[in-house]
Amino acid sequence: MTDPAPPALEIEPPAAVELFGQRIELARSFVASLAEHGETLGLIGPREWPQLWSRHILNSVLLAPLLAGRVGDVGSGAGLPGLVLAIARPDVEFTLIEPMERRTQWLQSEVDRMGLANVAVLRARAEDLPGSGALRPLDQVTARAVSALRTLIPLTAPLVRSGGQLVLMKGARAEDELAAAQKVIRKHRLQDVEVLELGAEHGVETTRVVRAVVDP
Repeated sequence: MTDPAPPALEIEPPAAVELFGQRIELARSFVASLAEHGETLGLIGPREWPQLWSRHILNSVLLAPLLAGRVGDVGSGAGLPGLVLAIARPDVEFTLIEPMERRTQWLQSEVDRMGLANVAVLRARAEDLPGSGALRPLDQVTARAVSALRTLIPLTAPLVRSGGQLVLMKGARAEDELAAAQKVIRKHRLQDVEVLELGAEHGVETTRVVRAVVDP
């Protein structure tokens, strides 16, 4: 008996060109590379191929208009959302923070292959960075599929300058996570905490973002 054929890679949705604009060819190149190497490197499995564009790439790029300055992506993994955002926003400086060596090697190889001059890859655990001198305070920090807010906020808030922002991607239970995280929200003096729902205007799957200001 022959092995079943792997699932087909999702056809590029029409919204991709709208969201990436003139950077669409780089986005296509990244998707092809992720599909080719993702399973071997343990980044993403073939079961994700039928939804790679809609659930992962477009889901990530929706954050692009919210970002400015120096942005850190905690737990970058396969480059979601960090590399996707760096493709879409060449005017923003990104630091991809990832503790696993094989993943940082992958990220750096993609940065080099695509010629992304606005990206630095940092192998580190987020909790080890404050006070280490390895990273200047950031204007914003994002993260996707890392952990619940009550765990994620203590990892990310110390990386942000006074008055900077957390821009954290969450799922459908974002409001419930916020309710469970009130103690750490107060401890880290977060202000203007809100849940944004992105994507409807582009006809794509909703991306939920918890945004907050890190107060001095």
